[in-house]
Amino acid sequence: MTLWQFYFRLYPGTIKSPEIVDFLGRLQRAIPGKLLIIWDGLRQHRSRLVKDFLARQHGAIHLEYLPAYAPELNPVEYLWGYWKKHELPNFCPKDFPQLTAEARRALRRMQRRPTLVTAFWRQAELF
Repeated sequence: MTLWQFYFRLYPGTIKSPEIVDFLGRLQRAIPGKLLIIWDGLRQHRSRLVKDFLARQHGAIHLEYLPAYAPELNPVEYLWGYWKKHELPNFCPKDFPQLTAEARRALRRMQRRPTLVTAFWRQAELF
């Protein structure tokens, strides 16, 4: 999530280290230059695979971690909360492909609203 935009990729199943590495690689291609990534304490963020990937980036990605048990400081938590309550309420997909398609449409609608993204930062009191 940047100040006015967010990037996403949907993966089936649980997010594991390979998906994190894949996403970081795609993020680097989408956003030129150095990246500052602010992460929560998810165990997969600290895995050997992720650490090895980051070491190969030679400083192009800098990490900072949120304090433990502080979801209120994470603007992404507000993004997902809004998404679930305002974009997909009462949506009952028949299967994973239908869920994926509708989720992508909803997230893309949200991406076109930079003031909405800014509001998530303000809720986290980080902007």
